[in-house]
Amino acid sequence: MSANPNPLLPVYSPPEQVFVRGEGMHLFDKSGDRYLDFIAGIAVNAFGHAHPKMVAALTEQAGKLWHLSNMFRVEGQETLAAKYVASTFADVVFFTNSGTEAIEGCLKMARKYHSANGNPEKIDIIGFSGSFHGRSYAAINAAGNPSYVDGFGPRLPGFINLPYGDRTALDAAVGPTTAAIIIEPVQGEGGCRAVPDEDMRHMRELCDKHGALLIFDEVQSGAGRTGKMWAHEWSGVTPDIMAIAKGVGGGFPMGAFLATREAAKGMVRGTHGTTFGGNPLAMAVGNTAYDMLHEPAFLQHVRDVANHLGQALEGLKDRHPGYVLEIRGKGLLRGIKLASDPKPAQAAARDRKLLVGVAGENCVRLAPPLIVETAHVTEAVAILDAALSDAKAKA
Repeated sequence: MSANPNPLLPVYSPPEQVFVRGEGMHLFDKSGDRYLDFIAGIAVNAFGHAHPKMVAALTEQAGKLWHLSNMFRVEGQETLAAKYVASTFADVVFFTNSGTEAIEGCLKMARKYHSANGNPEKIDIIGFSGSFHGRSYAAINAAGNPSYVDGFGPRLPGFINLPYGDRTALDAAVGPTTAAIIIEPVQGEGGCRAVPDEDMRHMRELCDKHGALLIFDEVQSGAGRTGKMWAHEWSGVTPDIMAIAKGVGGGFPMGAFLATREAAKGMVRGTHGTTFGGNPLAMAVGNTAYDMLHEPAFLQHVRDVANHLGQALEGLKDRHPGYVLEIRGKGLLRGIKLASDPKPAQAAARDRKLLVGVAGENCVRLAPPLIVETAHVTEAVAILDAALSDAKAKA
């Protein structure tokens, strides 16, 4: 037997802090030290930590019913699905446990649509460099990131990866075997890049012209993260299929994929399923999260604070010329692109009790809870200013 002192599979490298409690915008470690949370479990804890409404919804449901499976009707599913249908492009909803599972459902649905239409040759899924769609085998092939697919055997057929933002390459790639285009309206792992509205419109036009489907991955950019319920709403473009997760559960594992009835026509009884997806606990918090996100002033608050954050980050760029190269993203999903590895800046911020993430292309990633206030932004940016100075000096 191995003498490895840590029984966990060594695929993560977390810092030494062990957090034991959360409250609002803050986390507390075993020593009682308080940290300002500007990553929110990677854009998951939309309402911060231990929000009273979320705690009440979960504990009330926990005292009633935890699990049924989809052998039986789950009332909360029907309630929440009706809410999503009433407020989006979609006609149907399927609940999952995660964003990865939601993406799997989207990919299967796109191919099944064409098969049901008598076009089984239309299997190609077109994705883009810098994208991230989850860690399952299909999801890593859809994104095409070499660091995620190398060493796991041959690439899956029917997945085409194109350079991000290259319209010429996209025009050439879409054709008679194209099933769908998949894209994040704002990339997360890829460096917090917001897709220009004109590119979104161009994808929609291409899909309509060639009879392909448009899939939006709103797992990270959705649930109010950009100041609208879904990031694609800023462009006026609607997809045929959409994956959601992270913030929609407010911290509880939950996801879904949404679609028009036409796009879902091939997904008949027996073509897809889940044991835990849409369980009563997830639906209790999911309904509560939806209602909170749709409170009249909530998204306006996100937009107001996001504007303040954007201006403050541009100030950081001005104070660190040549080191802070670009401020990216939209709303409360922001990236600070640095001239070198962002991990030293992340560590320096953590030493000052600010928690941030990192992303591709040397980006420090910020995705605070949506309840963040301007005072928190001011505090966080001041810490980042000092952390960047430290990291720059050591670079």
